[in-house]
Amino acid sequence: MRLDHMTWEEVDSYLARRSDAVLPVGSTEQHGPIGLIGTDTLCATAVAEQAADRAGAVVLAPLAYTPAPFNMGFAGTISVSEATFSALLSEITAALAAHGFRKLYVLNGHGANLAPLRALAADAPLTLRIRSWWDYPQTNALRQALYGDWEGMHATPSEISITQALHRRVDRAPLPAPEALDAAFRARHAGDRHGPPGEHRARFPCGRVGAWSELARPEHGAQLLALATAEAAADIDAFARAPDA
Repeated sequence: MRLDHMTWEEVDSYLARRSDAVLPVGSTEQHGPIGLIGTDTLCATAVAEQAADRAGAVVLAPLAYTPAPFNMGFAGTISVSEATFSALLSEITAALAAHGFRKLYVLNGHGANLAPLRALAADAPLTLRIRSWWDYPQTNALRQALYGDWEGMHATPSEISITQALHRRVDRAPLPAPEALDAAFRARHAGDRHGPPGEHRARFPCGRVGAWSELARPEHGAQLLALATAEAAADIDAFARAPDA
């Protein structure tokens, strides 16, 4: 159940039984010509809510405003600084801990969130487990089977497939395959280290980064969402049952 859809007495009752919660974290940024601005948040929220429902866990409203400075050259992107993002996360975890929550499962959908999330985990007042929805073994295997190297790094066909299954498919003339990325580029830019927005847009003018978004299909999204939900639910359950750190 969503925390913001509960009463305080219902939260008290929940905390008498268990002490974990789930937080989806995404972004608000461009995802190429056929990707929705909220793609990262939409994917993370869908997996988090469906998995939490299966696992019987409370899920928080998503965090959608996060660091995405490299995409500020594209209309619609809203980026906040890492300092602001980290401060907000710190206050959220402090509030949860004050009420008796002891564990927070962060379900992530945006690469640039990972470094500040991991830094927070070292000093948070509760135990964090951080997973990106594409981390789960079966889900990742399906991504690779469907798209191979054309999954790319940004505006990926897998995430766009999920939004097509859940929301809508953008009707636009398809683009050809984008520039392929070599291993060295992927290593240098892992975690969304894509540089200044002007340079980033000049290198990738359509917003796709090695990702052939046009390979996305709603039926792929339904498969990916089902797998990610099942794997996340099992992981949330295991996290909830593990002894407190």
